Amino acid sequence: MTWVFIFRLVVAGLLGTVVGIEREWRVKEAGFRTHFLVSLGSALFMIVSQWGFEEFLAYHDGLRLDPSRVAAQVVSGIGFIGAGAIIFHRQIVRGLTTAASLWAIAGVGMATGAGMYGVAAAATVLTLVGLEVLNLIFGGLGAHRTALVFSAVEREAIQEALELLRTRGYGIVSYELESERTASGIIYRANLLLQARKSRKGDAFVELLQQDPRILVERIA
Repeated sequence: MTWVFIFRLVVAGLLGTVVGIEREWRVKEAGFRTHFLVSLGSALFMIVSQWGFEEFLAYHDGLRLDPSRVAAQVVSGIGFIGAGAIIFHRQIVRGLTTAASLWAIAGVGMATGAGMYGVAAAATVLTLVGLEVLNLIFGGLGAHRTALVFSAVEREAIQEALELLRTRGYGIVSYELESERTASGIIYRANLLLQARKSRKGDAFVELLQQDPRILVERIA
């Protein structure tokens, strides 16, 4: 029986690695090692939940334990790891998909630990479909947000750049203008959050701003 459990752990780790490689390729916060450990740990908890108390029960006749209680804690506990993959900065949320993949791969590990290999394999394939195939089909829908910082020595150049972005279909979610006094004069720096459709070329707004020699793009996040 021990070798059966070890086989389940190996399968769970491999399935987790498959999804983790996709996240690693996308340069996301949680890669193949994290997904491997989450899937492996979930399978281990499932095995312990089902079989870890057999010896204890053998010495206590009439005692019954609910094997789902340990498994249920995995479902809620994995949320702490998923929360660590989510980044919220300047009204931009990143890492939600990675957190969801960790949650899904925990389920894959639990199914593998329970010996449901077919279900675990199918869930792994469907997770990859959700991460890659759906992105290819519907990737152009919706909008994405980008934090942008650019500067100029003329305040009018900043205003003209903002108006140019608006006329080209970019939404300005938030905007801050700062001024900094230097030895050569005053530099105006704009901090803004842009919103654009995903179908747009990612760095098109940079090319747009660089058409004006007065504008210096400092940071993109």
